[in-house]
Amino acid sequence: MIASATANVLPSVAILAGGLATRLGATATAVPKCLLDIAGEPFLLRQARLLAAGGVTRVVVCAGHLAEQVESAAATLRWPVGLRIEVVRDGPRLLGTAGALRRALPALGREFFVLYGDSYLPCDYRAVHEAFRSSGRLALMTVYRNQDRWDASNVELQGGRIVRYDKLNRTPAMKHLDYGLGVLRAEVFGRLPAGESADLAALYGALVATGELATLEVRERFHEIGSEAGLAELRARFARGGA
Repeated sequence: MIASATANVLPSVAILAGGLATRLGATATAVPKCLLDIAGEPFLLRQARLLAAGGVTRVVVCAGHLAEQVESAAATLRWPVGLRIEVVRDGPRLLGTAGALRRALPALGREFFVLYGDSYLPCDYRAVHEAFRSSGRLALMTVYRNQDRWDASNVELQGGRIVRYDKLNRTPAMKHLDYGLGVLRAEVFGRLPAGESADLAALYGALVATGELATLEVRERFHEIGSEAGLAELRARFARGGA
């Protein structure tokens, strides 16, 4: 269930929406993935409503591919009351997921959520933030016990801790999946050179190696529009009146 908003303000949410959406092919050639139509509305607007319902008040969209369309949408769409939207462009070249976050740090604050731009995650955002604060670590990754059902699992847990995270070299011991939502302190980006391309998965891997990546297992199933199957499923969900 989505947590109700309270007086406690959650940190900003960085939405990573700068990629080329290669898995979608021609579907996202002329329109950025985050603006694809989902039962009559742009995906980013539906994502924003979900975040606002969870208590989020500020979203920073990290845009790269077709960024001008994202900026236009931010200026013209009717966003949830009380939710502020800002767009930070990669610049003349794509910076990758971690590079885009490094560029957006001035807009994000000392700690912030990170959400993949193709993920629709009906989880308890306050519980995620509280788990991060309680951990005392530099970052937290939410995980879902996937067991290769919805996508290839990429996280190995032992005793409730992440001991291996690898999107490319998967092992049978990996039963969980990176859910698509994290919380990070700005200081973890300090060693990344400004303006250079860098990958968030590699940064998470480095945090695993130093024991600075906390985890929280969520029970709510994730939804995504990064694949044709995921896009069709979410469109059908909202066409049926889902949320």
